[in-house]
Order: sequence, then structure tokens, then C-alpha cells
Amino acid sequence: MPIKDVFLPLVGQPRGPALAAIEKCVAVAADLGARITALALEEEDAFERPKVMLPYDRDSVQASPGAGDMQQLLNAFTNAASQANIRAQSRSGKVPADQIRAVLAEHARFSDLTLVPVKPHDSRTEGIVEAFLFESGRPLLLCPEHLADELRPEFENVMIAWDHSARAARAVGDALPILRAASSVRVVTVTEAKADAVMQSGTALVDHLREHGVYASFETTKGGGSSIGKVLGSWANSHGIDAIVMGAYHHSRLNEIVWGGVTKTVIGQPPCWVMISH
Repeated sequence: MPIKDVFLPLVGQPRGPALAAIEKCVAVAADLGARITALALEEEDAFERPKVMLPYDRDSVQASPGAGDMQQLLNAFTNAASQANIRAQSRSGKVPADQIRAVLAEHARFSDLTLVPVKPHDSRTEGIVEAFLFESGRPLLLCPEHLADELRPEFENVMIAWDHSARAARAVGDALPILRAASSVRVVTVTEAKADAVMQSGTALVDHLREHGVYASFETTKGGGSSIGKVLGSWANSHGIDAIVMGAYHHSRLNEIVWGGVTKTVIGQPPCWVMISH
């Protein structure tokens, strides 16, 4: 199924990296040919019903010099959408702090893909990402704010982090529109030994992708004592990868939260665009 409808949550402070990430997320939506819907939320003691704002109505979105954080995020989105000439709409609202994650996850259910700007090692961002993973039922595309200026909105070189799990298979299925459009797709498994089961699994995935018009290669790489998340990040950086496709939380969520894991490492500081599914 093509990606036609994407969602962009706008939460937090309108810092430079956050504004750059908004522009890149809008550019990705434009490259996909999708409509983009932004929802800006800020905290309030009582729920205020989000209002729909027309994205190209400049009188309704331009703020005064003293505009609040939410309005500045909306302004950045509106300007980026206008420049990209993309179909867009924006909503805003105030909700109690403990409801922000649930409200965002609920809105994400009505999209094909959620684009999430990610601050490095930020507990609030990680909590929002986890809410999307466990409560929206939709894939996410993580945009690392600290790298936003360097990111390309076109995914020419894509890496599939393959660990043979059901979650990884789900991620591959969700990412098929992106994989079909890529020039290069590389399936990578982190393992210390090229066991028959590992090789057979990777080869089988490559064969399956070929049936969808995706001509991928398969290879393994060793961990060398580093965490798998760091190995994947280093591999992506050294091979000029634009986006990683991976499944989330191979182990139980509790184990990952307590002991750390691949998902926590990648969410904490994505090395590039990361499309992730649970």
C-alpha cells in the first residue's frame, strides 16, 4: 500500500534543530506525494478540543513576535508546507500533560506513517515514541534533530536491520513503498557467526523482496563487543545509508527499559532516518 497520508506531531520548544527537523519531515512527505497533517499540543490543566487551522490561511497562522512555542512550531510547519507545495492541514490544542502521549497516538492511527522529530537522549521524546509504537498501530519514521541539516529527504540508500523476528518482518512490510523507490537496499544482520539459519533467513528475505520489485543484497557484520544498536549506527554511517528499516523491541518492553537494547539505543540517538514498527 502506498504512503499517502502522514502525521507530524509538534510538541516541545521551537529550537533551531526542531525547526530544521520540521522542514525535513515536510520535505519527506512531499517526496512521497503524501498529504501531511500536523498536530501541535501544549500542556493545560483541562482539555481543550483541538481546532483545525487551514494551512495556507496566513492571517490565521502568523503570530506576533511574542508567539508561544506551539504557535511558532505551527508557523514553521505552515511555511515549510507552503514552500513544498504539499497538501497539508494543521491542528492545535491544549491537553493535560499526562494525556499528550495518548492523544498523539490516537491521531496517528488515521495515517499511513508518523514522522517524529527526535531529540538526542531525551526522556520525553522517548516516551512519545514508545506511545506511538505500542498504541498507534502504525509505523514511525524517526528524524534525528541533531542531524536535520544533513539529512536528505530522498531515501536512495536503505538498510534493513534484519534479526529474523516478526517485528522486523512487519517493519519490512510497512516500508515496502520506500524500499521500492530506493536505488540500493541492503539487508544486514549483526551476528558473530554466519550460521546456516542466519544465512538462510537473510537469503529468504532477499528472495521475498524480489517478488515486490525490490532487488536487495544480504550481508552480515560482527558486533565486536559493541551493542547491536551502535553497530547498526556505525554501519549506516560508514556506508552512506539514508534510512534504516527495523522492528522495535525484540525483547520484552520491560527488559529493554531496564537493561537497554537495540530499540532504546536507536530511539535515543538515531544515526539517520529510521523507519520503525512494532
